[in-house]
Amino acid sequence: MILSEIIKDKIKMTGPISFRDFMEMALYYPELGYYNSPQKKIGKQGDYYTSPVLSSLFGEIIGKQMEEMWILLDKKPFTIVEYGAGTGALCHDIINYLKSNPALYDQLNYCIIEKSETMRREEKKLLNEKVSWYDSINEIPEINGCILSNELLDNFPVHKVIMKDKLMEIFVDYKNEFTEVLQPANEDLKNYLLAQNVVLPKDYASEINLQALQWIKEIALNLKSGFVLTIDYGFPASEFYSSKRSSGTLLCYKGHEINNSFYSDIGAQDITAHVNFSAINDFGKKYGLECTGFTTQALFLRSWGLGNYLRKLEMENTEADKKEFIFQINQLLMDMGNKFKVLIQQKEVKRKMLTGMQFGQPLS
Repeated sequence: MILSEIIKDKIKMTGPISFRDFMEMALYYPELGYYNSPQKKIGKQGDYYTSPVLSSLFGEIIGKQMEEMWILLDKKPFTIVEYGAGTGALCHDIINYLKSNPALYDQLNYCIIEKSETMRREEKKLLNEKVSWYDSINEIPEINGCILSNELLDNFPVHKVIMKDKLMEIFVDYKNEFTEVLQPANEDLKNYLLAQNVVLPKDYASEINLQALQWIKEIALNLKSGFVLTIDYGFPASEFYSSKRSSGTLLCYKGHEINNSFYSDIGAQDITAHVNFSAINDFGKKYGLECTGFTTQALFLRSWGLGNYLRKLEMENTEADKKEFIFQINQLLMDMGNKFKVLIQQKEVKRKMLTGMQFGQPLS
């Protein structure tokens, strides 16, 4: 049975479902949802690129940041928890860099939380040392180190809302085709906006990612000491709710092209929403996380001297290699570098400043 038929049958049985539930089925339904299907997702033959797939330099620099975190945690046994490791490229490159520090490498425990069996199989093809897999962070004892995610939160299913005379939530119905209908928003959605002092203008549409709040709460409660490093595309609240985003941020990716046809190719295309980093920071504070810093991916990478890498590679490689390296660096610094943001939070850490945050920006 195809996924669209399964969703139609669910709607016939229960009535309209929230867009959040539709998105969850489209992305995560067993075997048929986008992330649980066998189709290639990342890279040239997939639907989008990620920074670790573009260049191993990305993982090497993340490794440098991990090394500095280990030093700030008094060089004790260090656990890295990565959510949704994708192809495993980032984990591979971080570990490869950390091998250069035997004292850290000997104390390293790298944990991957991966719910997709398809992605877990891909990761295991590449990763064969220092790595163990889990279904939940609750299974990992006493985490002292860093909890890492790269392009994770944008794939959490989100509630779609629109302000009419009052806040309304968008539900998905089926009448010969998928259609959207409005129902009054529940208190959780109203309270999300209230907690951030956000008042939406009439006819303003947006997304609310309640799962991200549960995620950061779970992390804060399980992290004994260390850092939370979150990389994704998104904005602080002041930009997230700007007038130019009055239609929301939801997008679909298929074959490296963007569309907003959410009800086409169900299960065969990615659906994403930008991250409200202010919400992640604000709700993290409620559970004991302090903000270490917030910046763009480009400025984070520049803080660690990515420009020096480029100059070194230009001197050491052939013209053909130089062109490829320049393309990779430009993607990391210019295109993806400005779209992607880096948020670091901390718990039970004395010193606040990290090298990657020396060009930090306001988070409001």
